[in-house]
Amino acid sequence: MSHDTEQQIITDATNETAMNRRAAMGFLGKLGLGAAAMGLAAGSTASAAPAKNIDGDVLNFALNLEYLEAAFYLAAVGRVNELRKIGGGADIILPASLDQDRGMQFKDSNVQALARDIAEDELAHVKFLHGALGKAAAPRPVIDLNGAFRAAGQAASGGKIDGFNPFANDLFFLHGAFIFEDVGVTAYNGAATLITNPAYLQAAAGILAVEAYHGGAIRSMLFQQRQISAAAGLYVGQVVQAISNLRGKVGGMKDQGLTDNAGRAIIAPADANAIAFPRSTREVLNIVYLAPGAKKGGFYPNGLNGNIK
Repeated sequence: MSHDTEQQIITDATNETAMNRRAAMGFLGKLGLGAAAMGLAAGSTASAAPAKNIDGDVLNFALNLEYLEAAFYLAAVGRVNELRKIGGGADIILPASLDQDRGMQFKDSNVQALARDIAEDELAHVKFLHGALGKAAAPRPVIDLNGAFRAAGQAASGGKIDGFNPFANDLFFLHGAFIFEDVGVTAYNGAATLITNPAYLQAAAGILAVEAYHGGAIRSMLFQQRQISAAAGLYVGQVVQAISNLRGKVGGMKDQGLTDNAGRAIIAPADANAIAFPRSTREVLNIVYLAPGAKKGGFYPNGLNGNIK
């Protein structure tokens, strides 16, 4: 059995277990027993098989995603060369118009401040995961922040937006950031059940929280501008909804735009219980590769590095 096949079996089994747990929670909730009873039931299952330790694979999967996020934000603030010093010499493809030493020219100081703060966080995430994995750390893969964004813009807008460049202006930057942040939250949430080491799990939970803060801040800024014209005759809210629809289509229908059907703001995308969506590794890959079932492409032209790719 190949490692990829074995990994998929583990992922599928984990997803099935989670579904069963949610169903049981719903049943117990109707009986008025809720989470406490579920916890006792889980703790009393002495015959449960121990989970296979794939912590290293999961952390490397996270590291690949952090390489991408760090590249995006660091490029925006003129610090991408700091990332090039970590994880090897794989290429980071950027628009030719972007000054890699100065970054993009922000007009809104609030957007610039947000970009600088998130860039610092994402670089710290890369350093932390790379250091925790040591010699087992996956090398940085080739990252495309040029053609992949153009393709994503076309796909999300039905071909109306051509040549999308997230570094062209503040508003486009926020749209580019929106593509990543919700995916990071769902990826860490989905990976939680795969991690066996409590220390790693706590660290992953902490990173998830920071990614969620980022996502909420970006959504808030976009919501405030939702009725402003973005591109190709589309408003900001329409573009964001199109991005959400595309992510949902290829990533397991676990997505939301800036507003619900009643026009109310959605700052924290979540299910009916206000619980953040989880995504399997395959669902995350479908989004970053920009194609369901693909083994490479999109933001990772040669695919991720590591065993989960």
